[in-house]
Amino acid sequence: MRYSLQARISTANPDAIEPVLSRLVPDGTVARSENGQEFVIEGKFDGSSARDLNRTLLTELRRVEKRTRLRAEWTCEDTVERFFDYVPKSIRKIGH
Repeated sequence: MRYSLQARISTANPDAIEPVLSRLVPDGTVARSENGQEFVIEGKFDGSSARDLNRTLLTELRRVEKRTRLRAEWTCEDTVERFFDYVPKSIRKIGH
């Protein structure tokens, strides 16, 4: 399945996280926020579930910097799933 991601990532070491994000989000954008400590990312990912994609992304980032937080919104077809770190926060249907 194809998922769209919109996320904010905050970290204690943005310089170490930036190259990892660029590698993990090849079909999207990675931009630093105004304060320089957060990243705003948008991208497309293929995977079996939003939970698996979210876990994979956060695990890779935390291998580089343990103090990394992920606020993510994964959209596939008519469903939006929101996560804070590894924890699912909400699932909602859009459209109809």
